[in-house]
Amino acid sequence: MPLELLSLVLFLAAIAVYSCKAGRNTFWFILILLLLTLFIVLNATLFASNYFTGEGINDAVLYTLTNSLTGAGVSKYVVPAIGLITALFLLFCFLSWLLRRRRRPHHLGWSLLAIACAAGSVQTTPAFRQVKDLLASHTRLADSDFESWYKVPGKRIAQPKLNLVYIYGESLERTYFDTQAFPGLAPELNQEKAQSMDFSNTEQLPGTDYTIAGMVASQCGIPLFAPFDGNASASLSSFYPQTLCLGDILKNSGYENWFIQGADLRFAGKDTFLLSHGFNPENLYGSQELKSRVADPAYRNNWGYYDDTVMDEVFKQYEALSRQQKRFALFTLTVDTHHPDGFISRSCQRKSYSYAGKPNQSFSAVACSQEHVARLIARIKASPWFKNTVIVVSSDHLAMNNTAHPYLIKLPRRDLFMIIRGDQPQAEVLDGRRSTLDNGATVLDLLGGDKALGLGRSSLSSASLSSQFDDMAKKITAWKADIIQLWNFPDKMDSFTIDQPKNTFSFSGATFKLPILFRIGDKQVEPLPEGEYAAPLRYQLADFAASDKFVWVDRCFKMGRLWQPQLALSTDLCLAMGQTGGHPQVTRIDKPVWQGKAQFPPQTVSAATYALTTQQMRVEDNAIRYRADSFLLTLPGAPQSVKQFSGISRPESWGRWSNANLAPAVNIEYVDPLPARFDLVITARAFGANAHRPIPVRVGDQEQLLQLSDDFSTTTLHFTNPGGSHQLIITPPEPQLTNVGNIPGQDPRKLGIGMVEIKVIPQAQ
Repeated sequence: MPLELLSLVLFLAAIAVYSCKAGRNTFWFILILLLLTLFIVLNATLFASNYFTGEGINDAVLYTLTNSLTGAGVSKYVVPAIGLITALFLLFCFLSWLLRRRRRPHHLGWSLLAIACAAGSVQTTPAFRQVKDLLASHTRLADSDFESWYKVPGKRIAQPKLNLVYIYGESLERTYFDTQAFPGLAPELNQEKAQSMDFSNTEQLPGTDYTIAGMVASQCGIPLFAPFDGNASASLSSFYPQTLCLGDILKNSGYENWFIQGADLRFAGKDTFLLSHGFNPENLYGSQELKSRVADPAYRNNWGYYDDTVMDEVFKQYEALSRQQKRFALFTLTVDTHHPDGFISRSCQRKSYSYAGKPNQSFSAVACSQEHVARLIARIKASPWFKNTVIVVSSDHLAMNNTAHPYLIKLPRRDLFMIIRGDQPQAEVLDGRRSTLDNGATVLDLLGGDKALGLGRSSLSSASLSSQFDDMAKKITAWKADIIQLWNFPDKMDSFTIDQPKNTFSFSGATFKLPILFRIGDKQVEPLPEGEYAAPLRYQLADFAASDKFVWVDRCFKMGRLWQPQLALSTDLCLAMGQTGGHPQVTRIDKPVWQGKAQFPPQTVSAATYALTTQQMRVEDNAIRYRADSFLLTLPGAPQSVKQFSGISRPESWGRWSNANLAPAVNIEYVDPLPARFDLVITARAFGANAHRPIPVRVGDQEQLLQLSDDFSTTTLHFTNPGGSHQLIITPPEPQLTNVGNIPGQDPRKLGIGMVEIKVIPQAQ
C-alpha cells in the first residue's frame, strides 16, 4: 500500500475508532484533535506549497515566505488562500463535532488505538516527510569533502574576449521546446536554439529552484541556502559577501555590468545580490527605475513592465554600450511567463495557444514571451557588433505550478541553457549531464577565464559534478551546512550601530536593512525582516516564546503602543530590547548614528504579561485605537473617537490615500455623535484630476465643498449637525486608477485625495 494511501487510511481509522468506541474524555479528545489537525495542516501546507512550486514543501517555499516579497504579484493567490483558510476552518469544526457526537463512557484501550492511528497518519503523510527532510538539511553538520569540490576561480580574466548578453527566461524550461509535445509553441526561439550550442541535459538541484536561487546558482556556482532560520537574506545589505561570483570576476576584468528587468528589483533581494557581486546601482533597472525610460510608463502588468518593453530597453542599452566600445555584460530577466498563468503583451503575434482542445494561458504567455526574446536575439545578430558578442539564454528555474504544469510533468524536464557565439557560430546539441550550477563556469570559460566556479564546472571543457555523483541532489543537500558557512554570519550580538541616514543596523561585521527584528539565542542570532507582503514584525514577535530575547528596531509608534505610551504617536525610530513575557525597554534613536549594546538584565517573565502583550501585537492595523484629538493618517488605526472607517488605503510615511477600490468614498464613523457645531480641519492634497475640483464633504444632511491642489494644504470647513450624525463622508469626484505609490505586484489603486490629518474642533452654540 502506498504511504499516501496508508496515511489517509490511518487518519480515517483514528476518527472512526475514537468517535465510535473511545467515549468522551477531555484529555484524549484534545490529544487526538491536535494530531488530526496536524495531519490536516501538514497536508494543506503541502497542497498550498504545491500550488506555487509544483514540488511540494521545499527551500523555495521557505525562502519566499520568510523573505522580502516586495514586488511579488500575489493578487492572483488571494482568492485561493481565502478559500483554503475557510475550508480548513470548516473542516476543523466538522472534525470536532464528529469526534464528540457519540455519548458513551470513556475506554482507555480504544483511545490508545485511536491515538496510535492518528500519530501514524501524521508520520506517514508526504508532507511530514518533506518538512522533516527540510529541517534535517538545515541542521545537518558540515560534510568534510565539500572543500575538495568547491573551487574558487581567479579574480579576473587575463585577456577578456567578447561582450556578454545573458537572458534569464522566467520559468522558461527546455520542456516547452519539445515540438512533438507542444507543436508551434515556440517557433522563433526554437529556430535560434537550433543555431546555438544547446546544452540539453541541464538539471535543477535543491536550492536552485526559484528566481533568486537560480541567479545565485548560475553566477556563483552554489545553491541558495540561507545562513539562519527564516532565510532572511533579503534583509541583509550584502549577499554571500565572501563568495567570488561571475559578476565580481567580470567587473575585475574591466566589464561594465548591467541588469534590466520589468519587475521590482527588491523582490527576494535581487538588488542586494547584484550590488554585492559586481553591479553598480546606477546600472540596475527594475520597474521603479524604468519609469522614466520607457515609452509608456502605464503599460505594465501586476509584476512590472511587459517583456516587449523590457527587451526593447535591453537592445537600446546593447546599442549604446557597443557604440561606446565598452567591455560589458548585459543581464536581463523576463517576467511574462511567471506562474500561475502569465501575461500576454500587446505586441506579440500569437496571443493564444490551445492545448488539449482549449486555450491555455500559461502556454499562451510562453508563446508570446519567446517572440520577444527571439526578436532581441535577431536584432543583436543583425547588428554590426554581434561578432564581438556572446548571447546566453537560460531558464531561471523550471516552471512552477502554472496552468501548463500538469502537461509538463508528464515529460522529462530540464532547464534551458543555450549559447550563441558571434565570433564562432556553432550549432550543436551537447547532451552531457550537468546542472544550472555549471552555467557561470561555462560562460567564464567561454570569455577566457577559469573553467570552474564554486561547485560549477565548464561544460565546454570539464565534467560536471552532476556526472560524477550518482545522486547530485542528495550530495548538494549533504553540503548545505558547508554552503551556509560561506556567509560567515555572526552567532552572537554584543554592540551594534543604527545608522539612520543609511537605514541600516550593523553588528559583528553584518549589516541589515531597517526595520529589523532579531531573536537572540545563546549560540544563534536569527534576523527576521519585514516586507510589504511579509508579516509585520509585531506579528512575528508575537510568535516568540515568553522568555525569548529580542532586539527590534522600528518606528516608535509600533512598540510604544505596547510598552511606552508616550511614544505611541511618534514616527521616529525606536529600539526595543527584552522579552515578550517581561517589560522590554524602548529607546528613541536620537542621533543619526546611534551606538548600543544588546543587554538583557534579569527580569520576571509573566505568563499573564505575555498573553496580554501578544494579544495586542496581533491586533489588525485598522482595529488599532490610539489616544489623540485628531485622526493621524501616518499611523495605523484611528483615534479612540473613531468607531470604524472605510475607503482609506494603507499608511505611508506621509499619510494615506483614499482608495475607491475599497469603497466609493471615505467614510469615517465616530463613536459619539459629531458636535452640533464644529470646524473640520483637513490637511490633505488632491491626486490627478481631483486637483482644483469641488470635493463634497458631508455630515448628515449638510454638505461643504473642499478644494485641494497637488500640494498639501490645511483647510477648515464649518459644519452644523442638528441631526447628531456620527459619519463624516468625503467623496473625491474622479478617482484615478494608478500604480503611483503602490506596492509592486498589487492591483492598481483608485486614488482621490491624500490625507495627513483630520481634526474635529467643537464650537460654541
